[in-house]
Amino acid sequence: MGGGPSVRRPRTAAPPPCPLTKANVVLVASVFRAAVRRPTLPETCVLTVVAGLVAVGATGPVPALAVVALAGAAGSTLAGVRLSRLAAGPDTANTGLAGGRLARRRAARPRRAAALLHAAVVTAGLTAAVLPLASPGYRPAAAVTGLAGTALLFGAGLFSLPRPAPTVSPLWRRLLDGAAAAVGLVLAAWLLLPYAGVPAATRLAAALAVGVSAVAVLAVLTGPHRDTGVSRCRAGAGLSLLALTLLAALPAGPGAGRAALLAVPPLVVGVLLTAAGVRRAVQAETGPPPRATLVWPRVVLPGAAVVLATVHQLQAGLLPDRTTVLLALAAVPPLVARELLGAGGGAGAGGDADGSGDAGPGGDAGAGGAVGGGVRREPAPAVPVAVPVGVDGAVPAGRAALLRVLATRPEPATGALLVVDLHLAELPGVAVRDDVAAEAVRRARVVTADGDAVVDLTGGGLAVVTTAGPLLAYALGTRLLAALDQPYEVSGAVLRSRASVGLAELAHGRPEDVLRQADLARRRAAQLGRERVEWYDAYLEEQLVRRLDLERELPGAVARGELDLVYQPVLALADRSPVGTEALLRWRSPVLGTVFPAELLPVAEDLDIVGELGAWVLDRACRQVAEWSVGGRRLWMAVNVSTRELVSADFVPRTAAVLDAYGVGPDQLVVEVAEPRLGGELSTVVARLAGLRSMGIRTALDDFRAEHASLAQLRRLPIDLLKVGPEAAGAGRNGPLLDVVVTVADRLGLEVVAEELESAHQVDGAYRAGCRYGQGYELARPATAERVEAYFEEFPSASR
Repeated sequence: MGGGPSVRRPRTAAPPPCPLTKANVVLVASVFRAAVRRPTLPETCVLTVVAGLVAVGATGPVPALAVVALAGAAGSTLAGVRLSRLAAGPDTANTGLAGGRLARRRAARPRRAAALLHAAVVTAGLTAAVLPLASPGYRPAAAVTGLAGTALLFGAGLFSLPRPAPTVSPLWRRLLDGAAAAVGLVLAAWLLLPYAGVPAATRLAAALAVGVSAVAVLAVLTGPHRDTGVSRCRAGAGLSLLALTLLAALPAGPGAGRAALLAVPPLVVGVLLTAAGVRRAVQAETGPPPRATLVWPRVVLPGAAVVLATVHQLQAGLLPDRTTVLLALAAVPPLVARELLGAGGGAGAGGDADGSGDAGPGGDAGAGGAVGGGVRREPAPAVPVAVPVGVDGAVPAGRAALLRVLATRPEPATGALLVVDLHLAELPGVAVRDDVAAEAVRRARVVTADGDAVVDLTGGGLAVVTTAGPLLAYALGTRLLAALDQPYEVSGAVLRSRASVGLAELAHGRPEDVLRQADLARRRAAQLGRERVEWYDAYLEEQLVRRLDLERELPGAVARGELDLVYQPVLALADRSPVGTEALLRWRSPVLGTVFPAELLPVAEDLDIVGELGAWVLDRACRQVAEWSVGGRRLWMAVNVSTRELVSADFVPRTAAVLDAYGVGPDQLVVEVAEPRLGGELSTVVARLAGLRSMGIRTALDDFRAEHASLAQLRRLPIDLLKVGPEAAGAGRNGPLLDVVVTVADRLGLEVVAEELESAHQVDGAYRAGCRYGQGYELARPATAERVEAYFEEFPSASR
């Protein structure tokens, strides 16, 4: 079934070392103390002795099987004494019970359970004690025999105990919840168990037994009834059987090594937990109330086990085999099925009303989600969670109504909140916007499910509270976009609205926090171009907070003197001499640090202060090139200009005035405009560039990419320089592309500047392709004016 690993050691080779070392002793002891609640002095003494035995066995003086025998004997002796007293003592839970024969039989069940469980823990201890005495050939048979006998006695004893409240989650939910965790634990057992000389089928069967037993114990220890005596008995029985399964699965010879010490914690904790659970079940008149199911151990522990097992496998020099890959892939279908069935069915499909489930195929874990004091209620019929719709078809309106809807969700809340922004501010007239908003709400109610709530957010938006899981909630968001982006017929006119959807999971906090998170995601969707769905995450919030800080601090940056320019030289590739520089904007914010143009300019465009920043850059750049020209050096200064600046009516005369003010020749200024930003303003851009060229100012098309502009558009633009990026300046498969660009530029009378050259390979490729100029980190890095001037001093004869 499993096949051998790709790289295997010879059967006679020593097995990989067990990951249990002296550093784990404290951890093992803490696990013991956590499993046995409020241990008394005898339990504390036994745990201390066992921890010492494990430490001795891990360091090597005492054989591992001897440690298992001594630890099992110590734990079983104490647990047996506890259980024997309970079996011989009075039944305090049922004293004074009147009735006939049936009542007396029921009164005797706890004592009978204590007797059977006493026999079970004694059998488990004897099995562990016999293993060192048996010859290697008979050890597996002795372990299997002891495992079978212990399992029968545990089963009979647990059957005699009173049963906890039945679970309300359907069987398919409990199976799917436990399947992924079980697969992870099976995979960890497959990788960790020594397998030298063990057939693949036997190894897989042992891994399956260990994994299923472990996930059953995990389900009981994290379920809503985990504080009851019956649940503790079940967990103790499971741990004891898990330990015996590990002992039975280990190789008969010395191949087991220190791996046998892995059976000590579940064996000792299991028998002690069984005794404590029986005492609680017998003496307590009523069990404690159910508590909320612990979800994180079911998620974290299997994943951590897989990671540790994988690291151990790689350290041993072993590659994953076919069975390892199949087991890893087997964890995916349960997760997908659980998400689709649980989210799609909701309460009406047999799921919990809150959408939460129970991990583990057995035990007390199947008790639904925590409500109020942590009690999981039985699923209620699916009903809309919104405020009831009136006879006129009205829906709840306003953010206060949305918060009330979110507050009525059962705890722990599952599902998602979708906040939709219709961008109605772009539509003319208040009445028109109200009509479009009403139609949008009607469309949203059509595409949502019966159990979803639609809330009208006055001011151009709406919200949907859905019980669906993440996958189906995102699908709902795409359906909302498709429905809301359809044209609206209002007052005889056809209008369009570009919606944006923000998603946030309901389980991420209070209603106010969930609404804030969905709003942040919706805002991010609008910033990225609208007509899209965005999920909230912590990184998104950091980005949006950063954006808010930029919007708050940027206005007034020019007046406060926080802007700065750095200059990157442009070199002639033939002799590597400087011919010009490019002015690059930097914002030295005392609050935010240094902000680069890629982050700065989009904010400036939204705040409509690009013109103010551009005017400052042009003035400072022209003043700097004038200072450099005092000694007769003729260098050009390239200035990046946005399309919004270029199309303004006063750009050309304002540029001419700045040149006259500093005595800079027009041929010393290069105005760069980015090609992908031309868009619908192409005709105005052509006119402005033509006006600049008529004055003698050179123009450049920055960031040119062959896939973005046709040859006809390139012919139309009045430019002098063509700047190409590194994807065209590379060698190899991109070499012919740069050759084509240079050939086209030569025919149009343009000079090519290869920019962003960051390696000698790119510089050589650009020069061989025919590029006359180049710039980039490989040639010269951006620097302050003083450093660039010192760099120029190395080329006294450099001029245009």
